[in-house]
This record gives sequence, structure tokens and C-alpha cells, in this order.
Amino acid sequence: MTLQLHFAVDEILANLRAWVECESPTHDAAAVNRMMALAARDLALLGAQVETIPGHRGLGDCVRARLPHPRRDEPGILILGHLDTVHPVGTLARMPWRIEGDRAHGPGALDMKGGNVIALAAIRALARAGARTPLPVTVLFTSDEEVGSPSTRDLIEGEAARHAFVLVPEPGQPGDGVVTGRYAIARFDLEALGRPSHAGASPGEGRSAIRAMARKVLAIDALSDADCTVSTGIVSGGQWVNCVPTTCRGQALSMAKRQADLDRVVERMLALSGEEDGVLFTVRRGVTRPVWEPDAGTLSLYALAKEIAAEAGVALTHGSAGGGSDGNFTGAVGIPTLDGLGALGRGYHTLEEHVLIDSLPSRARLFAGMLMRLGG
Repeated sequence: MTLQLHFAVDEILANLRAWVECESPTHDAAAVNRMMALAARDLALLGAQVETIPGHRGLGDCVRARLPHPRRDEPGILILGHLDTVHPVGTLARMPWRIEGDRAHGPGALDMKGGNVIALAAIRALARAGARTPLPVTVLFTSDEEVGSPSTRDLIEGEAARHAFVLVPEPGQPGDGVVTGRYAIARFDLEALGRPSHAGASPGEGRSAIRAMARKVLAIDALSDADCTVSTGIVSGGQWVNCVPTTCRGQALSMAKRQADLDRVVERMLALSGEEDGVLFTVRRGVTRPVWEPDAGTLSLYALAKEIAAEAGVALTHGSAGGGSDGNFTGAVGIPTLDGLGALGRGYHTLEEHVLIDSLPSRARLFAGMLMRLGG
């Protein structure tokens, strides 16, 4: 029997607006927790058994929801998404929720509240149609993906290990694509320690940590090549303008298509540590996302998604993508994972972030199809 599913665009947009207007930057745990509470309520309304998992390391809580199913404890489908964003609280003042033509704008609308709302719209439509998924479904919303998931990786991998498949509603790729692999990513913490002196009376007696950091930033940028990019994204230093700065700290990011290329650059980054002209420079490796390369399990998920999309007249493409996601973890440990199932749009991590409204019901239909056919 062919299911007749209805997806009301206005309903999806109203849900997305409520989520977008609940700002949730990663480092504001209270704000993230407000967003988690909102999502928990929406999941409870779908009949899910919802639990809040307390955050740690100063980061926000997570929400896990198990949908009703007669075989709920058997391996099923994990829907994996994050509710933290890169936009500070107050961004709505400059970037309010708004509809302009075929686009819905707002902080986090594309990355990735839009995709999470799509997943819930799929679950809601199936419930209204009286449809039961062949496999049990669990939703896990996490709080720190935008900073590399330092406090949730163990939770993600542990939960995924109890499931047969993982669906990740991160933003879709240009050309109506999904993601079947992700590049390897490593973060680095940088620190320069110099020697103080009066910046006006005796500048030559000091050793500027800021100046040393500036030179190292240029050296770090020079490590980029066609196989691995490296960039410094955060730098802060000094305390008094009339003092030669003693400390300067920063963070850098590297990304590679292959693990070997990332490992090569990691070695070169760590080799930048040392003392030069009275300034001690230290590079420490931070959070790492392993490379996720498509395997037979992931490609079989894509084949199913492609078939479902084709029934709606959509030619679904796929490929590996830069920019990490929590799908890196589940795919890298061999659990069949399909990423990029979320909304289409552009400008995530910018003030131009938006979703294409037409993609909301079409991607919700695709998501519902995956839930109904996996294990069927």
C-alpha cells in the first residue's frame, strides 16, 4: 500500500521559526538548554519517551527520544542532529527570522535546525497516516557539534553502536545532494609566551607574544596545499596597550580528504612548537574528527534514498563533503550512515544563512521514505 503523506509547508515553517528564534550558540549552555527543552517538548508531542542527558565540560545538555515501537530495544534507526549554532545570542536583532521569496532566513535555519525540523515533520506525517516504521527510531540531539563535539563524541558513538543505521539531517549539498563521506578534521590550540616590558619606555627589552603569533599564523597558512587546508581562526592576546604583550593564544583548523594527509599536517603543526627570540610557542592538538569514507553499507543507504527521490522526480546526487559533522564518528566506525539529508540552502555560519522553502517538504518526504523502507 502506498502511503499518502501530507506535509504542510506553513506548519514546518512555523516549527522552524520557533526553533530559530530560540538562539543556541554552543558556548552559552543556558541558551542551548532552552533549545533542548523546546525540542524535548516537540518530541514528547510525537509520543516519544524523552530524556535529558546532562551536559559536561561546561557545555549544554543533550536530548534522546525513543519513539513508540513494539521492538524498541532492537537495533534500529538513529536520527542524529545538533541544536547548537555558531551565532551568538542577539544575532536575531541583525538577522531576524524572515521570509523573502523562496527563502527562509535566520540564524541556524540551515545548520541545522532546518534539517532537524524536517526529521520531526517526517515522523509527524507518518504518525498521522497511522504508519509504523519497520525498525524502531531514536532521535539524539547534541549540544556541541560546532566546536567538534568534545563532550558528546562518546555519547554519539555509544548510542550509534546500538543501532543498525544512522540518518543525519545536516544541510543537503548543492544540486540536491546528500553526503556519503566527510573529510578528516583536526583542531589545534596555539599559545605564545613572551617577555613583558613598557611598550613606550623600553619596548626593546620585551618580547611580544602577539608579534610571534602573527609570524606563526603566516607559517601555519603556508602549510596548506591541495590535499590539506590549514587556517587560523581565533587569535587573542595582550592586556594593556602600554605593555609589550606577554601572552597570545589562538586556534587553528586543518581539513583533509584522506587521513594520511591530515596526519602529515598534524606532524608539521606540532613541529612548530619551540622557543625563538625569547618567545615560547606551543601547539597542542585538540578535537579531531576522523575521515569518513563511504563503504558498502553507506552506499546501500544512498541507493535507497536515490530510489525514493526518483519516485518524486528528483535526481539525488551524493559525495564526500568538507566541513565536519557527527556523521564522521558513526561512519568512521562502520555504522551505515547517510548524511546531508536536511534542508537545501546557502550561507550557513554567515548572516545570509537561509533555507530554500521548497526543500522542506521534499526533504521531509525523502526522510519519511527512508524511515519506512529501512528494514522493510
